[in-house]
Amino acid sequence: MKYAAKIEVSLRPGHRNPEGETTTRSLVELGYKVTAVEVSKVYTVFFEAATPMEANAKAEEMSKRLLANPTKDNYTISIVEQK
Repeated sequence: MKYAAKIEVSLRPGHRNPEGETTTRSLVELGYKVTAVEVSKVYTVFFEAATPMEANAKAEEMSKRLLANPTKDNYTISIVEQK
């Protein structure tokens, strides 16, 4: 079966987010009352697996091996079956 894994990678609390800090300052300069912006990455990975559990396991492995740095990142995974 074909699946799409949506993997969102974000910084763990306590780590600087320079892109978010810059965006916050820019929005404030434009007149918006913004207190903070958090930036994350979203990967949508299309692949095949025998079951939803296998698809989730593959997405978990991809996240740990390449997409997220376990020292500084958190990640969430959503699996969707493709037609």
